[in-house]
Amino acid sequence: MRTSQYLLATQKETPADAEVISHQLMLRAGLIRKLASGLYTWLPTGLRVLNKVANIVREEMNKAGAIEVLMPVVQPADLWQETGRWEEYGPELLRIKDRHSRDFVLGPTHEEVITSMVRNEISSYKQLPINLYQIQTKFRDEVRPRFGIMRGREFTMKDAYSFHLTQESLQDTYDAMYSAYCKIFERMQLDFRPVMADTGSIGGSVSHEFHVLAESGEDNIAFSNGSDYAANVELAQTQQVDNANVDGLQYVLAQAADEDGEADANNWVLLVLAAGHTLNDIKAEKLSGVAAPLITANDETVSAVLGATGNDIDLADVKVPVFADYVVAAALKNEAYAEKITAADLRNIEAG
Repeated sequence: MRTSQYLLATQKETPADAEVISHQLMLRAGLIRKLASGLYTWLPTGLRVLNKVANIVREEMNKAGAIEVLMPVVQPADLWQETGRWEEYGPELLRIKDRHSRDFVLGPTHEEVITSMVRNEISSYKQLPINLYQIQTKFRDEVRPRFGIMRGREFTMKDAYSFHLTQESLQDTYDAMYSAYCKIFERMQLDFRPVMADTGSIGGSVSHEFHVLAESGEDNIAFSNGSDYAANVELAQTQQVDNANVDGLQYVLAQAADEDGEADANNWVLLVLAAGHTLNDIKAEKLSGVAAPLITANDETVSAVLGATGNDIDLADVKVPVFADYVVAAALKNEAYAEKITAADLRNIEAG
C-alpha cells in the first residue's frame, strides 16, 4: 500500500505523561494513541505488530495441543456470585447493569465462564484432559493506569484453562505450557526469565511468571547469571553460600490466626529475622498460624506480651510461637530456645 493511502501517524513530540521509553516510542512511531486513562487505540502499524505477536502465541499454543475458543467480554454476574468473586475481586471488577437491571461484569478474566462452558459440554471422563485458550480483550479498572499499554485498563490477553482427571495429567500440561511460553519469548528474541511466583487469589501450589528484563517495570525479581534460578522477591528462597555470622536480630510480633484462618486478637506469634533485613509480608502471611493480612503489634503490646522490647527480648523467655528466618535459625517451630547461632551467608534476602 502507498504511504499516501496509509495512516502513518508519527509525531515528533513526546507527551509529558509518557514516563517509560516503550510508551514514548509507541506514541512517536504511531503505534497507539491514548483515548482516556488506561485506554488506547491501536493504529494500523501498531495493530500489525499486535496481530503478529498474537499469531506467534497462537502458533505455539496450537503446537502444544491447546484448542482455541473465544468467550464473551460481558459476563453475567451470577457466575461470579456463584464462585464468591463478585465480592472478593474488589474495585478492579467493573460491574454494569443492562436495561433490565440485571448485573453483568466486563471480564477481567474468564475462569467462571470457561468452567460454566466445560461443565455443560464435557459429559465423560474420556473427553479429558482438555486445554482451552483464547486471545481476548480484558478489562480491569486499575486505580492508577500507567506506562502506556504495560498497565492499561483494557488490554489483550492470552488465557488458557485446562481440565484433568489426575495431578500427573495436570503436571504434564503445566510443563507443556511452560515450554510453549519459553518458545514464544525466544521467537520474539526477548531476554526473559521464568520466575517462581505467588499464586495470589487464584490459588494453587505452583506458579511461574515470565519476566522480560528491562529497566522499566514494577516487579523485582531475584535471579542468578550462573544458573537458571529466578524467583519473584515474594517467593525467593534462601540459598547457603558460605559461613558468616548474623549481626544482630530483629523481632516482629504479629497477630495469630485461629483454626478458621481468621485473625485472633488474643494470641500472637513472634517473627525473627536478621538485623537489616526487611520482613516480606506475603511470605509471613503464608506461615501456618499467622493471620492474613499481616497485623503487627505496637511497642506497648510487644512489651505486654513479651515482657520486653527490641534487643531486650530473650527468646528463652518467649511464651508465644516463634518463626525464625533461615538466616537466624533452622527450625524453632513452637519451642523457643536461646543458643548462639552461627549462620551461613544466605542469598536472595530482601535487604532493607
